[in-house]
Amino acid sequence: MRYFKAAALAVTLMIFAGFSSLSAAFAKTPINAVATVGMVADAVRAVGGDNVTVEALMGTGIDPHSYRQTRSDVVKMGRADAIFANGLFLEAQMEDLLLKLQKRKPVFFIGETIDSAKLEGSTAYTGRYDPHVWMSPTLWKGAVDGVTEAFISIDPENEQEYRDNAAAYLVQVQELADYGGKILKTVPQERRVLVTAHDAFTYLGRDFDLEVVGVQGISTNSEAGLQRIEELVDLLVDRKITAVFVESSVSERNVRALVEGAEAKGHKVEVGGELFSDAMGQSNTYEGTYIGMIDHNMTSITRALGGEAPARGMQGKLGAGH
Repeated sequence: MRYFKAAALAVTLMIFAGFSSLSAAFAKTPINAVATVGMVADAVRAVGGDNVTVEALMGTGIDPHSYRQTRSDVVKMGRADAIFANGLFLEAQMEDLLLKLQKRKPVFFIGETIDSAKLEGSTAYTGRYDPHVWMSPTLWKGAVDGVTEAFISIDPENEQEYRDNAAAYLVQVQELADYGGKILKTVPQERRVLVTAHDAFTYLGRDFDLEVVGVQGISTNSEAGLQRIEELVDLLVDRKITAVFVESSVSERNVRALVEGAEAKGHKVEVGGELFSDAMGQSNTYEGTYIGMIDHNMTSITRALGGEAPARGMQGKLGAGH
């Protein structure tokens, strides 16, 4: 009898232990977060740490200006505990849906937490700001602060952990800003002109004293006309600009037209490389992180325009050929 009582007690303790471990597991269930673009997802992942799982709706090579949500996206956002977007009308086709979802669950537009006095006006949309804030590491620190406050608002018990995670991430972002300042200042004055597919690099140019010229406007939905192409060909020829850049999420057609137009006028222009503008590189690569994306851009621009930068970038992690 004593044996059976002991056995019964042991089983009871195991059951209670099981319930206890289940309760602990449920208590530690990560926040299910959905981000619109990779840069935002990277910041959310860095700040949230082990307390969050993050999925980005738009991957490598996807243009957020023209992207329309799929049925799968709607399901993911409907199931999410929190949604993080860049805002500033970057996700132009999704904005109405995001605002509707904001009435039912936490939806954070992190680009809009940055002091508007530090933003540039949009050349495409009246009353809007240039949304490409991640191009400036300094501005991006403000967006990271927005992510941090967002997590604290929905999970105040882990406030210190979020602040610690953010502080560690911001050290890397500052190192990126310092690296850009060091290498981009080596570009000769007469070559400090950055010609790209669309106006995504204004903040980078402002931070590092580069003149930025986009074939298209801030939004990729604004199509470049023949007159615009001709004007830029004349610019390349007159100022003896020798490198232009394509972008991973924008068609190369207009940039190739510049190269061909300059060649027809006896001036050789090369494609200085492919830059990451509205999307990061392939997942599970260095370029598939925010730090790696901007490191790639800064390093590629510097080298193509005649400046000095290590071929493998700030951390020696860039792929071959950069």
